[in-house]
Amino acid sequence: MTNMEGKRVPETIFRTRVDHEWVNVSSKDIFDGKTVAVFSLPGAFTPTCSSTHVPRYNQLAPIFKKYGVDDIVCISVNDAFVMNEWKEAQKASRITFIPDGNGEFTEGMGMLVEKNDLGFGKRSWRYSMLVKDGVVEKMFVEPEVPGDPFQNSNADTMLEYLAPKADKPIDVTVFSRKGCVYCAKAKSLLHDAGIDFEELVLNQDYTDNTLRAVANATTYPQIFINGEHIGGSEDLEKWMAPRKAA
Repeated sequence: MTNMEGKRVPETIFRTRVDHEWVNVSSKDIFDGKTVAVFSLPGAFTPTCSSTHVPRYNQLAPIFKKYGVDDIVCISVNDAFVMNEWKEAQKASRITFIPDGNGEFTEGMGMLVEKNDLGFGKRSWRYSMLVKDGVVEKMFVEPEVPGDPFQNSNADTMLEYLAPKADKPIDVTVFSRKGCVYCAKAKSLLHDAGIDFEELVLNQDYTDNTLRAVANATTYPQIFINGEHIGGSEDLEKWMAPRKAA
């Protein structure tokens, strides 16, 4: 693998699709005059890329922007149709997805590798980089070992480099049901505190059997924060009280 720190990114024209039209986007369009965090990966819709790599960058995007990153870009050797569908499926609205269908940018980065054993052909090795005004300031390249290593190109490693003291967002999930006033209260508390959360709705995203299994509860809502079962809306209010006081 090639370390491009201190060098300019390759000059490439990316063929993207916007509103059913082909739109050419150049490297200059993406990088010039901006600070851009880039992560590149073997393929859209693949397991690690979809379950971890993309979601975490999307979650941390507001913090990246707080510390001077203008855009977060995901590049893969896939075509524009696939990348657009993948972005929609991932609900990754905070990330710019760029198709490097011919692998020209990836080859220029020295990251084009053979994935013939998987039937992929040529794809990108997994890496991330911080680019300022078209020049690579820092790269995190996965080690050259068999398989698809995922150790240091993740969003947390990039954020640690960018802002070591940055506070990371908490992970919150609300199990709710439609028409539940206590669920509405809990969501309002979280909204007012500026805390992002994921909501799972009864009989839409889960059943009461699941709620009993994970929380041993039959009342709504049930709230989990960073792996801890908080409880209902009143329990959430108690959990938030010291944070409001601070």
